[in-house]
Amino acid sequence: MVNLGDIFPDFDAETTIGNFKFHDYIKDSWTILFSHPADYTPVCTTELSRVAELEPEFKKRHVKLCALSCDDVESHHGWIKDIEAYGAPHTITYPIISDKTRKLAVKLGMVDPDEKDVAGMPLTARAVFIIGPDKKLKLSILYPATTGRNFDEILRVIDSLQLTANHKVATPVDWKCGDKCMVVPSVKVEDEKHIFPKGVETINVPSGKCYLRKTPQPT
Repeated sequence: MVNLGDIFPDFDAETTIGNFKFHDYIKDSWTILFSHPADYTPVCTTELSRVAELEPEFKKRHVKLCALSCDDVESHHGWIKDIEAYGAPHTITYPIISDKTRKLAVKLGMVDPDEKDVAGMPLTARAVFIIGPDKKLKLSILYPATTGRNFDEILRVIDSLQLTANHKVATPVDWKCGDKCMVVPSVKVEDEKHIFPKGVETINVPSGKCYLRKTPQPT
């Protein structure tokens, strides 16, 4: 299991765009690795099609994409034809890793104990790993095999991670890019004007503590 802040493990990957070491693929980019239980499954097909549709949005954020499924590369290539034909057609350009032995699924802690394939093998859960340019794990989400992901939410999370990595802010509940942010507690009141020239709004609360501070999103 990889914890937040850990260097994400490097591994040899057999993929639909050729073999590579994972760290060589991601280089110094933000990267999303998302896993799938198996090829030719309905929920996975909808997800991979949606990722292909959103790929320009990920590119705007300098984010590389990489999928993983527990079948071989030959099966992946056949499945890709279905994915590209589903809904509004989109070309799959990102790699899909083969993990037919479940070795990576076990190593990364993403096996779903409640869902098994026809051979009785446990299926890989729907994991999302977001890895920073420093190769450290910045965020992980683990869905059961039966629940599809919301990739609009994953884009929102990327916006938050990239913003808060460079500015002394946090993003509040339901935040979207362009909304006001929260000033992190480590910023002293006397430093607010220097750090946040757009101004800071302090929200009054019954405790009298001045910890709820909002500022326009830094750019």
